Amino acid sequence: MTDTAFPDHEYLTVKELAELLRLKERKVYDLAASGEVPCARATGKLLFPADGIRDWIARSQTGGGAAPEQSAPRPAIALGSHDPLLDWAIRQSRCGLATYYDGSLDGLDRFARGEGVMAGLHVRDASSDRWNVDAAERVASGLDAVLIAFAARRRGLVFRPGDRAPEGLPDLAGRRVVPRQPESGTETLFRELAAAEELDLGALILADEARTEDEAVEAVRRGEADIAFGLEAVARSFGLEFRPLVEERFDLLVDRRGYFEPPMQALLAFCATERFAARAAASGGYDTGMLGRVVWNA
Repeated sequence: MTDTAFPDHEYLTVKELAELLRLKERKVYDLAASGEVPCARATGKLLFPADGIRDWIARSQTGGGAAPEQSAPRPAIALGSHDPLLDWAIRQSRCGLATYYDGSLDGLDRFARGEGVMAGLHVRDASSDRWNVDAAERVASGLDAVLIAFAARRRGLVFRPGDRAPEGLPDLAGRRVVPRQPESGTETLFRELAAAEELDLGALILADEARTEDEAVEAVRRGEADIAFGLEAVARSFGLEFRPLVEERFDLLVDRRGYFEPPMQALLAFCATERFAARAAASGGYDTGMLGRVVWNA
């Protein structure tokens, strides 16, 4: 959730607070008028200090139906799928988040168990053709969570310069391909696309399994595989060729209480800077125009 007036996220607007609390804006005005939530007025606008709202939410969590795993603060760990731009932002923002990347599905399971404050997802629902919303609804409907947009990413086939360029998935037959772990959104998507293209997965020569986007593409650069189903941004960083196949959404499933904690606030504030925007543009294959938008509320 970005705020152009306060890019450091020190304050929230009425609209932003309403989205996070799943309330109508009129109700937020009522809460402010009654003095129930901390707020300030500047140039005729109501503004809500993030620290004060965080404390208010913490005080409000008294056992009235909250899930047991929500009673204590979640550890400041980013779970789920690996994204190079997010990983860079976590380090450069010095937000204090630790990372445990082992795939979107693994991240969903761990998030449901309260093992982290957020999970990066890129999971497409084949029936609705929506990204991440259906997966979040299945796992987090009973949790106090929100799905926040991060970026759209171009994914496709990564190969070495000079090698025969694949036209599509059927061209992978007989070539060494980097597989991903079964818990990853990448492997799930690859299998769905392969089935649609009638690619016989048994015709592939599988290299060693890679557990991150960087590992998959680096295996191609080192000559350990011919093809990776990877991201354009990573292919560029390793000087490899790229054949686009799909544009996917990468979003963040975030604990609502954790959203207001300093690590998440520091990360989101950094993602609103020109430095972050320049990095995304230079990386290639990213569209961060929706960054911070609430996609789904539990």
